[in-house]
Amino acid sequence: MAGSGVSGETSDRDQILCKVEDTPLCPQCAGSTLLLAQFPHSWRNGRSEDVSGVKEAVLCPGCHHGEPAADELIALFAVDDRLGPENVEVFGGLVAAWVESVRHRAVDDEVLTAEFELWKQGEL
Repeated sequence: MAGSGVSGETSDRDQILCKVEDTPLCPQCAGSTLLLAQFPHSWRNGRSEDVSGVKEAVLCPGCHHGEPAADELIALFAVDDRLGPENVEVFGGLVAAWVESVRHRAVDDEVLTAEFELWKQGEL
């Protein structure tokens, strides 16, 4: 799918920048990705102060298959090889839904601990 980006016009929280060409490899499987999205992200630090930043997420057809919002976006890439005026609105809606699902992902503490142990042992 060719195209450079989609950007929201409503508020900072809704602004999503997308890259669909020359996307980075998946950090989980090192496979090809379909999309890189950058979006505002914030959290509270130890002093209960808001910290704002930008978060990035990639859409990997292998790793994210089975997630409803990802599946819809992966399907669009499968049937449309170009991002154009005829599908940009659908694309924008699907990206917004996928990013919202990504915003709510949490770290799996068990996986993180296991990977940390492997790293300490020099196996990762």
